[in-house]
Amino acid sequence: MKENLLKLIIWDFDGVIADSEKLWLKNRMEILNRDYGLNWDFETVNKHLGGMSDKTKRIVLQNMGIILKDDFEEESLKLDYISMAKEMKATPGVENIFKTLSIKQCIATGGLYEKTIDKIKAVNFEKFFSKQNIFTADMVEHGKPEPDLFLLAAEKMKEKPENCLVVEDSIAGMTAAIRAKIPVAAFLGSEIYHSSAYKKQVENLGIKDIFYNMDELKVFLEKKLSQAKA
Repeated sequence: MKENLLKLIIWDFDGVIADSEKLWLKNRMEILNRDYGLNWDFETVNKHLGGMSDKTKRIVLQNMGIILKDDFEEESLKLDYISMAKEMKATPGVENIFKTLSIKQCIATGGLYEKTIDKIKAVNFEKFFSKQNIFTADMVEHGKPEPDLFLLAAEKMKEKPENCLVVEDSIAGMTAAIRAKIPVAAFLGSEIYHSSAYKKQVENLGIKDIFYNMDELKVFLEKKLSQAKA
C-alpha cells in the first residue's frame, strides 16, 4: 500500500467555508467611501483588498497613499459582526466533507483569532474546529499573500507542506499557498468569483484544480485519498 500523500486539508474560511468574504469587503467599501471619499465599487475593493488580513489591508492602503484612522479596524469589525448575525451562512456541502473524510483538517484564515472563533460558532462548526486546529493572521508576522500562515498550520499540524492541500478562493490566499509550496484547490463557489476573468487569473497562477461547489470538491478529495492508498 502506498503512503497516503494527502494528510492534511488546510481550509481558508471566508469565501470557502462560508460565503463571507463579500460581506467583509462590502463593509470596508462602505467605510472607505463614506469616510475617505474614495468612491470605490466592489470590484475595486476586491481587487486591492480581497483575501487579505486586516493588517495587510492597512499596509496596501497606506502604500496607495490612503492613511487610515486608528479606528478603521474597529469600525470595520462592528459592521462585520452585524453582517455575521444577519447574513453569514455555511457553504452548502462543506459540513459533509468535514464529517465524512478521514483526514486531518484545519483552518488558516486571514481573520483574527477571536473573530474566527465567533464565525465558527455562527455556522455551528465548533465540533470540527478548536484552538488545536485554527490558525489566524494574528499568529504570524506576515499575512497572505505571504506563506507564513500556511507554513505555521502545516508545522503545528505536524505535516510537511507537500502532504497538505490548501482550499482557497482568493488570489492572495492562493499565492500564499504557492509560496509555501503547498498544492492548491481553488474554490470559486462565491458569487463574487463567478467570472471567466477571475478563473483566468487563477489559471495564470498555475492552478488546475478549480471547483464551484462542495460536492465536486468532495469527489476530488475522495479520489486523491483513494489513489494515494491504492
